Amino acid sequence: MRLIGLLCSAYLFLMSFSSQAAVGEMPKVQQLAVQYIQALTDHDYRQLRRFYNRDSVFYDKTANVTYTGGRHIIEFLERAHEGVLEYRFNIEHMFNTGSLVVLIGNYHLRGPGDQFGKPGKIIEIAVPGVTTLKFDLNTERMTEQVDLMDYQTMSDQLQSQ
Repeated sequence: MRLIGLLCSAYLFLMSFSSQAAVGEMPKVQQLAVQYIQALTDHDYRQLRRFYNRDSVFYDKTANVTYTGGRHIIEFLERAHEGVLEYRFNIEHMFNTGSLVVLIGNYHLRGPGDQFGKPGKIIEIAVPGVTTLKFDLNTERMTEQVDLMDYQTMSDQLQSQ
């Protein structure tokens, strides 16, 4: 009986830690990151504009592409998202140090093959990547986004479609 009581106590103790992952209990900067990624994958440019200012930087390090300023970032995203049917980011791991949030996961995309040299087809890809987001915690604006994407995996997936 005593062993069962100890096991139940240990289980409840461990369960109390897993419940800390609830969004409301995340650090504020991680909540901002989740809200930002949600707006990005929902193509919610109105909400995204609230995250950017003229000094915000979007840098796809793997593709060596940089956009500075909310207007230029939004214009790029509108072009990139044109015709996309489904777009989401599955966060597998997230952590922060101060105002820097690191998100590790997969970007899932379903959309027209025209953008990827596959005209007339609907393609589906899952691109592993790391996105880092820096925020100004006073204004709650995103100051820098750096994407490191596994474009080789994307290329391999496109070959098979």
